[in-house]
Amino acid sequence: MDTMINNKNLIGINGLGRIGKLTLWSHIANGYFDGAVINVGREVGRKLEDVIQVIETDSTYGTLSRFIHGHSNGEIDISIKDESQGIIDFNGFIIKVLRSDRNPRNIKWKENGVRLVVDCTGVFNDPTAPADENKGSLRGHLEAGAQKVILSAPFKIKDKTKKEPDDSYMMVYGINHLDFDPDKHHLLSAASCTTTGLAHMMYPLLQTEETSKILTASMSTVHAATNSQSVLDLVPKADASDLRKTRAVFNNIIITSTGAAKALEKIITDIKDIGFMADSVRIPTSTVSLIILNLTFSSQMDEKGEPVINKTFIDNIYKNASEGLQKDLLVFTQKQNVSTDMLGNSAAVVIEGHETHTRTGFINLPESAMASVGVNVDKDLNLPVTHAKIFGWYDNEYGYVSCLERLTKYVDKNMK
Repeated sequence: MDTMINNKNLIGINGLGRIGKLTLWSHIANGYFDGAVINVGREVGRKLEDVIQVIETDSTYGTLSRFIHGHSNGEIDISIKDESQGIIDFNGFIIKVLRSDRNPRNIKWKENGVRLVVDCTGVFNDPTAPADENKGSLRGHLEAGAQKVILSAPFKIKDKTKKEPDDSYMMVYGINHLDFDPDKHHLLSAASCTTTGLAHMMYPLLQTEETSKILTASMSTVHAATNSQSVLDLVPKADASDLRKTRAVFNNIIITSTGAAKALEKIITDIKDIGFMADSVRIPTSTVSLIILNLTFSSQMDEKGEPVINKTFIDNIYKNASEGLQKDLLVFTQKQNVSTDMLGNSAAVVIEGHETHTRTGFINLPESAMASVGVNVDKDLNLPVTHAKIFGWYDNEYGYVSCLERLTKYVDKNMK
């Protein structure tokens, strides 16, 4: 181990894309870790200064100095400590850049004193893949010396006949992160940005008796563009199932799928009992997305004949959640926002209370229909149901990374 990083509490980051870079930024700003070992897996530009430029700048969030100091004139003192070893000093936060191996099992985590790795490549997401998989696997990080690995994406098991291994676990900070078992869980998934936001929207409703009886649920995420889309139209690959993802990202609204609702079942098991549909609509913006959540509740009427579940009731649920256990993770606002107002917001989700809508109606159950299923009544039944539409903003990059950072620190503190 190099003496520059010896005896320091280090975070390992695999990949320096959009999530990897913001993960590094958040840890530089937070200061919980003393430094980071970043694996890029290949040479970047012509010299180490080119890596520094990649780290310092971002087309969406601006410069690292602005990220840390805001609009003040604060500067970051950056110096190269060892060109050959790839060691850089960012205001005392030591970064070592590894540029030789892309396969996780060949990355020198143990040699560099890294116990905890966050994999932000988006490539290695199958927890069942063995460490010696030819093209690399998430489990390879463990063989390379890491004790715990956090994936910045949902697990995706390619072989549908296999089950998720016992040593892997998907969690969202603020929802089920306390279930982390350091003796058992070695491969962790921080789910996705949409699943994280959706989990924080659903959790307080399920914790409230009146809204816990959900009959149907659906969500659409109006989602900013991602690197899985094409800059210009391309011919789809031979096995492509979604032809729209090869269409130009700049000038199209693209309907596609999302696994957010399915992943949510791993986070909040009660979701399995609800018929949950989900889809995604990609739009040509760089970040900030919007969850539109539609729910139907088995409702009740008060003594005045008014529905118990109404806009005020739901708004109060979220307001209370934002001031309680989900403080800073769920934010409730009555402002009329647009997407750029949410750029750089660190919350998992921001509830747009101004746009919450409810409507209560009645389902008529004729006496004859009830009798056909063995229920004897002497008159038709009118059962109240309430439909609600709830909007939740989330910065699908920085908001997600902020939750990932919290989870990373929690795991590090509870490792043995």
